[in-house]
Amino acid sequence: MVCDRLKSPRLFAAGRPLVAVALLLGLAACSSFNEGTRNIADAITIYRPEVVQGNFVSKEQVEALKAGMTRLQVRDILGTPLLTSLFHGDRWDYVFTMQRQGVEPQHYRLTLYFKGDTLERFEGDEMPSENDFVERIGKKVKPKVPVLEATEEQLAKFPASTASEPEAAAPEQPEPARPGAYPPLEPAR
Repeated sequence: MVCDRLKSPRLFAAGRPLVAVALLLGLAACSSFNEGTRNIADAITIYRPEVVQGNFVSKEQVEALKAGMTRLQVRDILGTPLLTSLFHGDRWDYVFTMQRQGVEPQHYRLTLYFKGDTLERFEGDEMPSENDFVERIGKKVKPKVPVLEATEEQLAKFPASTASEPEAAAPEQPEPARPGAYPPLEPAR
């Protein structure tokens, strides 16, 4: 008998608007939750470390390269190349990228071409100087320096010492040995 009432078309028809209202309230709650948490997501940032990958090559190092140098001399200046190809034995590639939070990744490439054991030519991107590189990866944090000023009222709280009165110089006496302490290495004068 109860089951027959649940199957009645009138009861089923009356429940449809309730289901629709519940769905609409659920969707509205989701959108308001999303709007409310968007400000929190902007305030909270995930820590992403600054990453430098590859071989850093500075502008000063590129300026030190000269055509006619041997592979060993080039390796002494630039270090071991990041990429060497079996198919292109006379070509070295130096590649590095810098990734910082909030800044587009920066890619740098330098390619060297050898003829035999001597450097024939090189080409690549404009490299940052060593100072530019340090500035890009370093964070300039200004320390908070307290104000070092005192008013006359603040200074009046401290007793004024007179420099003309020399303190009575007491003869120096050696400190008594403390238990567990070593005796002095040199005798007192």
